Amino acid sequence: MATDTPDLLHGPALTPVALVKAMTLAYRARGMDPSAALAQAQIPPHKLNDPRARITAEQMEAVSYAAMRELDDEALGCFERALPWGSYGLLARASLSAPSLGVALKRWCRHHGLLAQAIALSVQVLGERAEIVLHLRTDPGPMAELSVVSVLRNIHGLAAWFVDSRIPLLEARFPYAAPPHVAAYAVLFDAPTRFDATEAAIAFDARYLALPIRRDEAAMHQLLQRALPLTVRSYRRDRLLVQRVRQLLASQPLATHNAHDLAALLNTSARTLHRQLKEEGATLQALKDAVRRERAMQLLLRTRRPIKQVAEAAGFRNEKSFIRAFRAWTGQSPGEFRGA
Repeated sequence: MATDTPDLLHGPALTPVALVKAMTLAYRARGMDPSAALAQAQIPPHKLNDPRARITAEQMEAVSYAAMRELDDEALGCFERALPWGSYGLLARASLSAPSLGVALKRWCRHHGLLAQAIALSVQVLGERAEIVLHLRTDPGPMAELSVVSVLRNIHGLAAWFVDSRIPLLEARFPYAAPPHVAAYAVLFDAPTRFDATEAAIAFDARYLALPIRRDEAAMHQLLQRALPLTVRSYRRDRLLVQRVRQLLASQPLATHNAHDLAALLNTSARTLHRQLKEEGATLQALKDAVRRERAMQLLLRTRRPIKQVAEAAGFRNEKSFIRAFRAWTGQSPGEFRGA
């Protein structure tokens, strides 16, 4: 028999059901029954009692949407007051006109403080590292994980959408003990995680803050028709990937001899690295050659280092391979280039 019921169980079950259990607490606090929302998301109530249970991204989207509409609270009971339907849309629209991601995020964090006093959000830059920091002003009790995870994933997803790019995280930290479903955090944030921290935060390369906003009002209108998947969407494009690869090749030549070592420094796999570079119109070998060539030429022209030392500083394992590569680049040996 044909049915119009969507298959929400399709795809991997990776989202911890503990986040849904926290939503049901918001229902109980208001004397409401979460059964309809759970049924709509095809989540059996008994599953909430299993701390290691998982649901699919589609189920999480369905139950979140149902709960937000029934409670008329996009914060799902996490804050001292309900955030009526459309609150986060207003925040996003207020940041859309910013000239850069950094300005947009600072504006979003500032405006969030006007909606809820329970948390304080800020953008902090420490050298080449940027952080979105979330400080809990009050103890949210059993709602702590839901409030922290939902807000950080919301702003991270919106940031990526604003610049139409992956923004890989360097670290994520949380002001509570590691939960039983700690393994799920590798999927939720895809970054090294730390628990029992003094405050919550996600960290990323500060250069993303300088990227321009690439969305307009029409794109915002379309997004708000179905914004929840924003928090689980994984962008393949990374508009800073080529720059980040070049920087690592230049700053750590001996630690980036092969794709596997370089990918590890970028918190990804060699296969993914090659694919993403291809999508950006680049190859690892071409970037490696460009960085090595530039470094070698600078050393040959500005120093009197022996050729062997220049080869090592440029990232070559031996002098012979360096001379062969340099001749292919310039038609000259390193010695001939230096003496020209």
